[in-house]
Amino acid sequence: MTDTAIDGDIKPATVASYLRRHPEFLTDYPDLASQLVMPSSNGPAAALSVHQLRVLREKNTELEARLRELATVAFENETLMRRVHSLMLALLGAADMEETVRNVVLRLTDDFKSERIRLVFFGDLSGLPDEPWLLREPRGLAGLPEFATFLEHNDPVAGRLAPDKLHRLFGEAAPDVRSAALMRVGPDALLAIGSADADRFHPGMGTLFLDMISTTVGSAIERARKAA
Repeated sequence: MTDTAIDGDIKPATVASYLRRHPEFLTDYPDLASQLVMPSSNGPAAALSVHQLRVLREKNTELEARLRELATVAFENETLMRRVHSLMLALLGAADMEETVRNVVLRLTDDFKSERIRLVFFGDLSGLPDEPWLLREPRGLAGLPEFATFLEHNDPVAGRLAPDKLHRLFGEAAPDVRSAALMRVGPDALLAIGSADADRFHPGMGTLFLDMISTTVGSAIERARKAA
């Protein structure tokens, strides 16, 4: 090392002196430690080489964890895409309104492992089956004041619903529903999926697949309505 100034009046000896007085400096700046080049791994250089190796290993561990996380997300998304595709095919093959709504519930139950499902119809639709998972509101939107804000915006909602909404949708089973997803499915209906798992549906989750389900089911119901 020479006494040539590094930057302005700062000399290598000054830097070396500072590092001796602050041995923890490189701990606070791990990127700098990993970039330093040592002439050998003998003597005093060994400690820094060990530190560099530790920093690189930590970075490698972080990268591996991130890659595993990305791989998991990619696998989950691929699985959901296959399930949405299966739902779409089932609805395309439905002959009438009854078969359409039954296929919705069947696919959501079997493929998406949905615990509780409610289809709420507030339009003038015929051909609907008599089932506990299907609710009718003959007064239209005016008969669903609990969902006025949701129906006004039409965006999927995920999380914990207020007690009045839960009771309106799930009746006596409301206490068992700890999280839910709401979707507008066309102009005449809404779809609710309830879960006993408080973390299954939450405000921070992405709504891409809920949007896809909403669009798929809404289109199928509208197609069945026009064909009736």
